[in-house]
Amino acid sequence: MVDAEIAQWVEQAEPFVTAALGAYGAGVLTRAEDAAADATVTLGRRILQTVWRRRDEPGRVALEQAVANAAAEHDAPEAAALLDRQLVEAVREDAELRSRLARMVQAADTTVTGVQAGDHSPAVSRSRIGGDNIQIGHVGGDVQISRH
Repeated sequence: MVDAEIAQWVEQAEPFVTAALGAYGAGVLTRAEDAAADATVTLGRRILQTVWRRRDEPGRVALEQAVANAAAEHDAPEAAALLDRQLVEAVREDAELRSRLARMVQAADTTVTGVQAGDHSPAVSRSRIGGDNIQIGHVGGDVQISRH
């Protein structure tokens, strides 16, 4: 059961970690909090720093190398897989860390960061826009919209 929970956590944390690597590169482990940073990037940085701080010296070095590889080769699935393996190893060995990180990711998933005015209104949440009445920009003149 623990391995399934770990795999689920890594899957949930991956977008945050990827965003942090994209924003900060290998410096993500030492980057200070930036008040203007996107919440996704900030959470990814916090996840990686929390894991890094809990590791022993060999674990830190391995994580640093995995982060550097993933930052340098952000499109390479092998680099992402290596980083995932480091995260899995860290949380498998440390139940308290696993619990702390799960709470961090869960809090991010349940935090309401969106805006919606009412039924059928556009909903803006994080970087997603959805709903059934969305307008971007303006339209002038005669406009006809139909379904084919």
